[in-house]
Amino acid sequence: MDKVQIKVNDNGSYRITGNVELIDGEGNVIPTKQTFSLCRCGLSKRKPFCDGSHKGVFESSVRAEEID
Repeated sequence: MDKVQIKVNDNGSYRITGNVELIDGEGNVIPTKQTFSLCRCGLSKRKPFCDGSHKGVFESSVRAEEID
């Protein structure tokens, strides 16, 4: 299996890169490309995909915690 990367963008979307299958709540496959962005602000009109609606109104910066 190829490595999949999910990047949490500052003040923005989840950026997905790799060969993944995106499935809705009923088990239907949602077509995707090799790289796509998922909405995490809830404002997109193209959910589950990001359409840039977050710009200027959504703030969130996620950082990995250090593991002891």
